[in-house]
Amino acid sequence: MPRALPISWLVFVAALAAASISLAACSPRPAPAALAASDTVATPATGLVLSESEGERRMRRPRPGGQRDTGVPIIIKVDGMNGGSSQLFMGYEDIPVGEAIQPHYHPHADEIVFVHRGRGVAMLGDRRADVAAGATIYIPHGTRVTLRNTGTEPITIAFVFADPAMSSYFRDGTVPEGEPVLPMTAADVAARRERHRQHIVIVP
Repeated sequence: MPRALPISWLVFVAALAAASISLAACSPRPAPAALAASDTVATPATGLVLSESEGERRMRRPRPGGQRDTGVPIIIKVDGMNGGSSQLFMGYEDIPVGEAIQPHYHPHADEIVFVHRGRGVAMLGDRRADVAAGATIYIPHGTRVTLRNTGTEPITIAFVFADPAMSSYFRDGTVPEGEPVLPMTAADVAARRERHRQHIVIVP
């Protein structure tokens, strides 16, 4: 039978644990990283219940040669400004027939794309896969991805990042629905890509 610990040893262990808890409570915690004004987090988080068409509806500013940008809204569903999330960004958009999301990768954030309706072809790294309604695409950070609509109706997708600051890329290059939509020049496109290289890198 194992011997019981002496009372003095138990008292010492209890005192050590109490001191550790007290020290942890008093230790300074690092300040959270500063957020851009466009990524302000609501406090406290309010939570949301949204229909398919609800959210922050924005229109893409057309780019040179970018047919997909014309008249196609993107809906920012959840981020720091919508619902007050400090951990998630969710968006929702259509890819018109014959159009594609240009090849790109995200340096620091994993992404999940859920295909709500439509059909297409996804390229994930060197892997090619046909996708249809109900498909889920998991994109680890640093992995090249593109999605092309090969069907006869728009592909509707929902996409989620574990980084609410990703929404800043989508706001930069869009305008609120109902406002004038001014085309982007090649210089505008290049400047936007440079501003958001920590979020997304376009692959030529």
